[in-house]
Amino acid sequence: MKQNKPMMVLFLTPALLTFATVFIYPTIRTVFMSFFYVRTVTDGFAKWEFVGLANYGKLMASSMFIQSLKNLGNIWIWGGIGVFLIAILFSMILTSGVKGKSFYRAAIYLPNVVSAVAMATMWIQYAFNSKYGLFFKVFSFLGMERAAAFQWTSPDNQFFSMLIAYSFGMVGYYVLIFMAGIEKIPADYYEAAKLEGANMFSQFRHITIPLMTDVFRTSIVMWSISTVAFFIWSQMFSPLDPDVGTITPMVYMYNLVFGRNLTLTDPSLMNSGAGAAVGVLMTLLVLLVFSTVNLIFRDKKLEF
Repeated sequence: MKQNKPMMVLFLTPALLTFATVFIYPTIRTVFMSFFYVRTVTDGFAKWEFVGLANYGKLMASSMFIQSLKNLGNIWIWGGIGVFLIAILFSMILTSGVKGKSFYRAAIYLPNVVSAVAMATMWIQYAFNSKYGLFFKVFSFLGMERAAAFQWTSPDNQFFSMLIAYSFGMVGYYVLIFMAGIEKIPADYYEAAKLEGANMFSQFRHITIPLMTDVFRTSIVMWSISTVAFFIWSQMFSPLDPDVGTITPMVYMYNLVFGRNLTLTDPSLMNSGAGAAVGVLMTLLVLLVFSTVNLIFRDKKLEF
């Protein structure tokens, strides 16, 4: 079939221009801005003050920013482990021939349909509340007074509670992804394994995991991107000021750019250039995770 190059250029040019305008240009501008002191994002270039790597140095010297990185790492590791294990368990159950699969799949995915603001409000007001919350009533009914009196939203427990609520909302998303990967594997493989005497654990280890390498790799990258962009849940659990237990790099960047410095340890970091530096560091972090995942989950020539 003969290619019509003028028509290809005609149709691709608007898309490429739009992509360059809304993605490439802002990315280059952000990287460039990270080397300047910029009071507000609306300041013209004439007001920018070149500081070199000073923005990055001040970020690394900020205890609050370091804490935000620790919180991000804990969300990525412990939240990821919990979400993936539960999602794999549910996906294995739902693809094993259980009745009502469509209903359970929809029910598990339902939290992803609800907005994060509404979901966080539900957890804070109706699950974690120490006076009339769900956990309080359940533990009180069971006679577990000490557990019922547990302060879920206290400063010492905020991060743990926020992680539980966030992970609950993310499980359904990865259940659908893992279910799609499992259903793509031919059923003949499992039937042959059963005839050879392999139990469910052996089938999962020697069939499911090897044939879902690409699915796991993609899921880890997607989890990393969503974790780096962690913002709304942190704001809902600490709506007034960024708290040590809930602050993340995106919240820290928001404070730098828009001037909320109530609890920042270094007020001199209040500038959009430092906020741009946070964005650059987060992008590099995602690229590092992506490269590491590709090294660990190498492409294998497996046939279905």
